[in-house]
Amino acid sequence: MLTETLSIETHPVAQSRIEAVDFNNLQFGRTFADHMFVVDYADGEWQTPQIVPYGPMEFTPALMALHYGQAIFEGMKAYKSENGDVLVFRPQKNWERLNKSARRMCMAELPEELFMGGLTELLRLDAAWVPTQPGCSLYIRPFMFATDEFVGVAPSKTYKFLIINSPVGAYYSKPVKLKIETKYVRAAKGGVGFSKNAGNYGGSLLPAKLAQEQGYDQIIWTDHKEHRYVEEAGTMNLLFVIDGKLVTAPTGDTILDGVTRDSILTVARDWGMTVEERPVAIDELLEGIRSGRVQEAFGAGTAAVVSPMYAIGYEGTDYHLPEITEQSFAKRVYRELDDIKLGRKPDTRGWVYKV
Repeated sequence: MLTETLSIETHPVAQSRIEAVDFNNLQFGRTFADHMFVVDYADGEWQTPQIVPYGPMEFTPALMALHYGQAIFEGMKAYKSENGDVLVFRPQKNWERLNKSARRMCMAELPEELFMGGLTELLRLDAAWVPTQPGCSLYIRPFMFATDEFVGVAPSKTYKFLIINSPVGAYYSKPVKLKIETKYVRAAKGGVGFSKNAGNYGGSLLPAKLAQEQGYDQIIWTDHKEHRYVEEAGTMNLLFVIDGKLVTAPTGDTILDGVTRDSILTVARDWGMTVEERPVAIDELLEGIRSGRVQEAFGAGTAAVVSPMYAIGYEGTDYHLPEITEQSFAKRVYRELDDIKLGRKPDTRGWVYKV
């Protein structure tokens, strides 16, 4: 076990806050568990890791992350099985992607021992915070940011890595309506679109807000050159069932390599479904909706899980999709992943990490 070789200084809270939490009415990302995992990078190496009470941290105004954006994060979830085990879905994939983001943002990479060991001990200490209500989970937010106190454009020499946890309900509680974005750009070739860095999300807030003011839940980003091809949504990867085939844009510089996306593609292939990772043109998508060739459209992500769309807006017109049924692929794959995450089905792919 990784935790057997990792020494973590642990400082438990004197009194848990859990009794004040209404687990039947959880808002996404508003409530946080008692503890957090913290470790600093300095003098070319990671220092002694700690688990401390969740709470404020003190920094000076010259913190480099505030000025130059060296900040990255991940998102994953923990579940509680029927027999009380705490299970995490594919955390090693998140560790790999965190380091991929770190390399692109010129930040220190994190050893697997620290990521998995810190995660394990933190979840053991705060196991009671993992919800048991249907559709709920413990959202896990690992993140890292630059901590040098220096106002100058250069990579920081020091960093802080943390893990915080938040009990959550569903991110989207019903099918969503998305607007195809043709003015603003999220990412470009050679850029940082594939990484989970804070700036990607900061730059998305205005176009998402404008779309929400028009009655949409989120936006569909398109390519930066021609706004001709759909790429991903603001909070999730996009997948379509077209003529019985599962179709999604290929990952690359401008599209996040989603863990849920990868899991869905794997399950689809195992079920014998044809999977195509290729560019999807707006014209093809809209013509397919009109003709009935597009049978399903849904988003996939750790927070959103599997979120069906009921309509897609483009240039002032809403194109309505077929109603999702219990036999739709999106519903079936959601149930399949849910059963694996909760330990109700055998984990034949080694995806579930038992804390």
